[in-house]
Amino acid sequence: MSVSSPSDDFSPQQRIRHIIQAIRSEERYWRKRYPVLRYQNVIGLTILLVALAGMLGAAYLYYLEWIPAWACIIVAALCASVSHEIEHDLIHRQYFRHQPIIYHGMMLLIWLMRPNTVNPWYRRNMHLLHHKVSGTPKDLEERLVGNGIAYGVSRFVVMFDGLLGLCLRHGALRRDVYNFSMLKLLAATFPLASLYFLTWYTFLLFHAYDALFAGVGGISAGAGISATTYPDALLWLMEGINFAVVVLIAPNVLRSACLNLVTSHMHYYGNVRNLLQQTQILDRWYFIPLQAFCFNFGRTHSIHHFVVSQPFYLRQLVAGKVLKVMREQGVRQNDLSTFTTGNRWNDEQTLGV
Repeated sequence: MSVSSPSDDFSPQQRIRHIIQAIRSEERYWRKRYPVLRYQNVIGLTILLVALAGMLGAAYLYYLEWIPAWACIIVAALCASVSHEIEHDLIHRQYFRHQPIIYHGMMLLIWLMRPNTVNPWYRRNMHLLHHKVSGTPKDLEERLVGNGIAYGVSRFVVMFDGLLGLCLRHGALRRDVYNFSMLKLLAATFPLASLYFLTWYTFLLFHAYDALFAGVGGISAGAGISATTYPDALLWLMEGINFAVVVLIAPNVLRSACLNLVTSHMHYYGNVRNLLQQTQILDRWYFIPLQAFCFNFGRTHSIHHFVVSQPFYLRQLVAGKVLKVMREQGVRQNDLSTFTTGNRWNDEQTLGV
């Protein structure tokens, strides 16, 4: 990649153009090196089907009791994180742009694999808005996962429970985001996300009740027999819910928790004036467990803000050389102040690199 570096006194727009040029140049290099990359539609669909097979395979092995619950959750979460990247590419029309049946079929399949989100068609509008207003109060997508909120109970609720977070923050969103509608957003969760949260909350409430009262009843009843009994129909229902939690719901709780923690700290909020200030690069070694469940998001997502028309796997390939260029041109790296300042961009900030 032969791209000359601009001088230190170049404007932000010149630096941005230099970064874009570097990304495009490196992409051309990889596409020339591996001609198979031209089959972008096939690659995207194949990756999605392999991820789906991974989730179904893990569920089947867990059903046969060949793997423990924790192994099933980890495998399914990793597969779901891949489907998130495919959805992101689909939002930017990277696959089957001119074949709507396959395109929308992939969107639906991804929603089935990640049912704790709004439907991908609604999310497409949110994400495209995100690119226009990133770093401002109007950035609905990032604010829904905690961006811009000072650390405390509110931030953790928003990051780790989308529905409760929405209920908690809907007033601020209605005030700041043009044409925001709580009803439209909730409608976009129906039926999959609605069923997801209903199942998840039922699981938590039942097992919390059982842990608190079944043991107490057992002591009072004597002989280790619990005084708390449940109808057979409820026990049958809970068996199904327990299975669904292991194979689908808990994996997405894990996946979304890691993604939301990373994305809500790598995006800046407030005082953002250009692309250089919208995001940072998070790649410290202790972020690796989180990165594993959001497909290296913290390290590579900044690239996407400069060039949106690029499949996620290409970002992984170009990152090696491109991230160095981005750092040279002013994109921050491991600015840990975002964990304490509500993500505000500070011109005087000393970085934690």
